[in-house]
Amino acid sequence: MSQVILRPAAQAMDLERLGSGFSSRLSFMRTLVRHMVKDQWAISYSQFELDKDGYGHAVFDIKMPHSQLSLVIFSQYLDPKERNDRVIAEKWDLTMSLVEGEVDDLWLKQLAKNVPLQEAGRIDARSLCLSRGNKSARIFDTLLTQLRSGQQPDPKKLAEVGYLYRTTAVYGSGKFGACDWGKIARQHPDLARPFSAEMLVCYLLRQFSLDQLHHMVHQAQYPDAVDLDINLQRYLGIGNSTGLGMAPYLINHPLLMSQWIGQREQAYAEVLAEPVDQADVMKLQGILLQAMQHVREVSTFDEWQSANNIQLLVDTQDLSDWLGSDTCKLNDWRVLHDWALQNYSLETQELLVSLLLELYPSVVNPKEDLLAINESLTYDPTASAQNLADSIQESYDWVFDYDFNKDEENQTFWYYSQEKIEPRLGKTGVDDGVEVQMFLGIAKAVQACHDDLLIAMETLADISVAEFLLQKPIHLGIVNRIATMSQTQYGEIRANLLHKDVLPMHLLRCKLAFFGVGKFDPKSALWVRNTMFQGAPVVDDLNHEFNDDWYFPIAPILGVEKMSGKANNIAREKQVNA
Repeated sequence: MSQVILRPAAQAMDLERLGSGFSSRLSFMRTLVRHMVKDQWAISYSQFELDKDGYGHAVFDIKMPHSQLSLVIFSQYLDPKERNDRVIAEKWDLTMSLVEGEVDDLWLKQLAKNVPLQEAGRIDARSLCLSRGNKSARIFDTLLTQLRSGQQPDPKKLAEVGYLYRTTAVYGSGKFGACDWGKIARQHPDLARPFSAEMLVCYLLRQFSLDQLHHMVHQAQYPDAVDLDINLQRYLGIGNSTGLGMAPYLINHPLLMSQWIGQREQAYAEVLAEPVDQADVMKLQGILLQAMQHVREVSTFDEWQSANNIQLLVDTQDLSDWLGSDTCKLNDWRVLHDWALQNYSLETQELLVSLLLELYPSVVNPKEDLLAINESLTYDPTASAQNLADSIQESYDWVFDYDFNKDEENQTFWYYSQEKIEPRLGKTGVDDGVEVQMFLGIAKAVQACHDDLLIAMETLADISVAEFLLQKPIHLGIVNRIATMSQTQYGEIRANLLHKDVLPMHLLRCKLAFFGVGKFDPKSALWVRNTMFQGAPVVDDLNHEFNDDWYFPIAPILGVEKMSGKANNIAREKQVNA
């Protein structure tokens, strides 16, 4: 193995690059499914009380090696006129809560009164997550009619949507009364990886959507009814609508961000150092073809994302042609990495990162248990102000690229809606709320701190950090951040989030890629639809032979059983070329 060289922070932490990422082996959904299979989780219904129209409640019983949970789901009629994916909605097709232990009748009655109200209800620390979801109006009823008449749907039509339900929020880690992360990590070690509880809710919502569909299909008046083809069941995921509320997370949790990015970058650097033979190149070519077909099946009317997808396909076709040519004598992944850096779009470059990680599970998978971290931003009060200023010059040199005397660098502000306790975006001089804006202007705050440090040191050269903060207590928060984050390589996103043209979509996609979502479909600059767990095994698959190869799912060909290894790659190539 050659020398392991990490990508520099200036490259890896560029906001536009972060907003071009894809899911990978380290994404939380992939990690969750691997552990469900490896640790032999037992998942079944303890209650499934739905009427012929699919309304009622169901309870999943989830037995893990170290604890037991239940997911309680309530299904109710929702007038199509009231169906709304925005956070301001007050009614949903499905509401649910992931709770500890078994659910008795008394607790079920209490949950039934509160969970359908979501934020307006009351849950306690026995709940790990609170969530809700809506049907896809484009597909659910049509699919129901087809299966009742004994017909299978056209996989290409399913590819246009990819899910029966979409979740509009999954709240956890202490929000609205749910138990905090510390309790989850201590008492439920099976979920002691980032967002495992939230991902479990989404996975089981996807399973419930299939089971509810089949329950409604197989009614007495439909004697010809059939189940959805098993490959189509696996192909359907769970939809997700993500808005601005997720964007500040990456800024507010810089140590966690550093851990996520750092482990991925370490894995990628180790992969680039691996020796390469022709079999590796052929495997890369196979999964590249699959990824290309996956991108072709992405349905979006957003011009910006459409243009990115088109360029991605142009780039990957060029790469695929070269990999399949007689002139390809690739024996070093770094050559490929450097070529992509010089010739392809950011999305193509980041897709290549994900694809190369797929080739080396023994290198990548162990890092999934290193993604969680206890966060604490602290400083040494006895340190010299000069050391703090030096740290800014060394670790935060990028903040000096911005001139905050220019209006354009200060035209966006972030604030919390008091009504929904969710972040919002405002424009300076246009919208109210600038006086209560959130602390997301890291570059501006670091610059201001550095300016005051220089002034303080002119008066007293050996002033300490504590003495500086006594003079300028307004800088306490950013000093904590600088002192802590200057000891890390990643974590700070290198962008001015106050700029007039800042794109929150980049923050959303970065976090969603770590979740493991796919098929990004922006609906504005502020929210995006996407698909979760598409291609993943269904619950009945978890106790059988498992191939962790459900990345970049493509619409299946009915009647063709899923294969693995070389045969699977050949079948995929034929399907893609067809």
